[in-house]
Amino acid sequence: MSEPDLFEAESAALARARATHDDADAGAPETRRVLGELLAHYERLMRETRRLIRRSDRAERDMNQLNCQLHELAGQLEYRATHDPLTGALNRGAVIEHASDCLEQGDVALIVLDIDHFKQVNDDFGHPAGDAVIQAVVQCLNGLLGGEVAIGRVGGEEFSVVWPTASADDAAGVGQRICDAIAGAGFAAPIDRAVTASVGVSWNRRGDSFDQAYGRADEALYQAKRAGRNCVRLAA
Repeated sequence: MSEPDLFEAESAALARARATHDDADAGAPETRRVLGELLAHYERLMRETRRLIRRSDRAERDMNQLNCQLHELAGQLEYRATHDPLTGALNRGAVIEHASDCLEQGDVALIVLDIDHFKQVNDDFGHPAGDAVIQAVVQCLNGLLGGEVAIGRVGGEEFSVVWPTASADDAAGVGQRICDAIAGAGFAAPIDRAVTASVGVSWNRRGDSFDQAYGRADEALYQAKRAGRNCVRLAA
């Protein structure tokens, strides 16, 4: 079944105009009538063309707007899949992926820190205050290390930093800077006491796995806690 001709009337008017043009015996009245009919159809054709162009422009604008919204939504979904909703830091999965990528390229320090006596903070001041402390710790890390450094929240009050470096001494120094910065930070009311963190650092050669790096850093973290907290330990 053939598709209908949307411009059948215009095609017929054009055919009549052509026939009149080719008819040597056609008089002026007939020529004027056919020409007037052709002009009317031409004007209609122009109106329809303008309408279709406007509709096409609107459709293109709508499509571009929809594409922008889809790209924005995709970005939001990707962000939510890789970031902690409370602090905006990387979540555990994103930390593992980033650290693994870094370990494929070079030597890396993995720094793990845990807020000391955090349960006591929640018990004494309430969970909203505890959440504020967690947020403040991430802000402290961002301010100290810069926004380009991979900082993650890998547990309730446990955080990690991925620090590419070829020096174990540099890794230990960064861990100490983190420990000192948190101990010296001020926390908003109702927190009326110092908040400190224990820090474990592992320095890892290129090619080591994340599990190896994290296992060493985690063991160093527990050594720091056993040593009295608010200190840094570097894994062997």
